Amino acid sequence: MKLLTRIAQHAASNPEQTAFRTEDQVLNYELLWDRSSRLASFIHARQLGRQTPIVVYGHMGTDIPVSFLACVQAGHPYIPVDASIPMERMRYIVEKSGAELVINTTDSSLEFDNIAVLHVSALQLETVEPIGDEYWVQPDEVFYIIYTSGSTGNPKGVQITAANLQSFTNWMTGDFPLEQGKVFLNQAPFSFDLSVMDFYPALQSGGSVHALEKDVINKPKLLFENLSRSALQIWTSTPSFVQMCFPNPDFNEKMLPELEVFLFCGEVLPLAVAKELKKRFPRARIFNTYGPTEATVAVTSVEITEELLAKEKALPVGYPKPDMRILVVDESGNLLPEGEKGELILAGPSVSKGYLGEPLLTENAFGIINGMNAYRTGDAGFIQDGLVYCQGRLDYQIKLHGYRMELEEIEFHLNQSDYIKAAIVIPHAPNEEIEYLIAAVVPADHDFEKEYKLTAAIRKDLALRLPAYMIPRKFTYHTAIPMTMNGKVDRKKMKKEVFA
Repeated sequence: MKLLTRIAQHAASNPEQTAFRTEDQVLNYELLWDRSSRLASFIHARQLGRQTPIVVYGHMGTDIPVSFLACVQAGHPYIPVDASIPMERMRYIVEKSGAELVINTTDSSLEFDNIAVLHVSALQLETVEPIGDEYWVQPDEVFYIIYTSGSTGNPKGVQITAANLQSFTNWMTGDFPLEQGKVFLNQAPFSFDLSVMDFYPALQSGGSVHALEKDVINKPKLLFENLSRSALQIWTSTPSFVQMCFPNPDFNEKMLPELEVFLFCGEVLPLAVAKELKKRFPRARIFNTYGPTEATVAVTSVEITEELLAKEKALPVGYPKPDMRILVVDESGNLLPEGEKGELILAGPSVSKGYLGEPLLTENAFGIINGMNAYRTGDAGFIQDGLVYCQGRLDYQIKLHGYRMELEEIEFHLNQSDYIKAAIVIPHAPNEEIEYLIAAVVPADHDFEKEYKLTAAIRKDLALRLPAYMIPRKFTYHTAIPMTMNGKVDRKKMKKEVFA
C-alpha cells in the first residue's frame, strides 16, 4: 500500500522528522515506524483471524498512531474509540464489532469478558522483531472502522478499505497545496473521521501532526499559548472550532505567521466565518470540503476566494473529487436536472463497502452505479455550474459542531430515562446553522422541587450512554407531546411551543 510504504520511506530517509506531537509528547518517523512494526509483530503472534477488528482506546497520546499503524501492518482494521466515550457505548462497540483485542493507550484499566486488553506502554517491544510487509492490509480489505450515530439507538460501524483511504490521501496530497513536510493541525478526536483529513495526508507527505488534546481545547489560555508555539502551516478543523477562536483578537496571522491553508469539513462553512478568516489571515488559502464518513471524509472541494465571497450568499461545498460522481435524485431515484434540489448520491472509489455486521442498513444506504460503489447520503442539495451545494438533511440526521448524529438516537436514550415519559429533540438553528439541541420533555413522576435539578439528573443519566456532544444543551418541560392526525409526533407544533 502506497501510504504505508511512504511512511516507511520517510522513516528511513528522514528519521528525526517529527511525525506526531502533543503538548508534551513527540514521536519522530523512526520511532513511529519501528514501534508500530514491532507492535504489529506482537499482534500477529496472537493469531487472530485475518481482518478481525481491533479496538484502539485512548485520546491523543503518541501510542495512538503507533497502534493504528500496527493494526494495519498486521492485517487488521482498527476501531478508534476516544476516552471520552461512555463505557456502555464502548462495550457495545467492542461486542458488536466482533473485536478480539482492545489496545489501551491510557493509564486507566479496562476489562472485557473473553477479550484481551493490551497496554502498549507495558509491552517490551524492543525485544520483538519488526513485522514485514507480507501481512499488510490489502486494497480491498478494511483499514479502519469508525462508529457513527445510528437511528436505532446504537452506533453503526462504517468500514473504510485501504483503497478508499488511498484514493482520499492521493487526492489530498495531489490536488491541494499540501507540500512535503508541512505541520498539520489535528483538532478532531480520532473517533471522528475529520481527524483522517490531517493525519494520513500529513504522514503520506512526510509532515508533522500537531494534535490538540481535549484539556488544551477546553481552556482558551492554554489553547492560544499552544497555537502560538505550534508553527502550524495546514489548519484542519470544523468551522465551529475556528469560530470559537474569533473572540480572541490576537487570533490572526501574527499568532500563526506560517499558516498557509485552512481546510474545513464536517459542517457548513458560514459565509461570515470565511470573510472573517480572510481579514485575519489574508495570505492563507481557504478550502471548503464536504463528505460523509461513508465516503472517506470528503469528496468535494472549492477554494474560497474573494470573488466567491462577493457573489455567494451560501457557500458551495465544491467540485467533485476527480474520480467521484455526484448525482442529484428525486424521491423515486430519478436524476434531476442542474439546479434542482434533491438527494445527493455519491459514487466512486471513496465509497465504503458498508456497515459492519449490518446487512439491512447497508442494503438501504449503499448500492452500485455504473460499476461503482454508491452511497445515498440523505443530504439535500443541488449542482450548479459543476459546483455542489449542500442544504442540510432530508431526515433527522444532523451535524452539530462537526459531529454527525441521529436525532432519533438521542431521543431513544432520552426515552430510556426513568425521569422521562416522552421526549423529542429540536435543533435550534436561528440562522440555518444548528447552534445547539433542545430536549422537549414530558417528565415522569419525580421528587425534584426545581426543574434545574431534574435537568441535572437527566444529564447525568444520558452521560452514561451518550458522548457529551450529543447531550442537548437546553431542556424544556411540557405536559404532553403534540401529535398529528395520523398519530405521529407533531414536531412543528412542538417547536412553536418550545420557542413561544
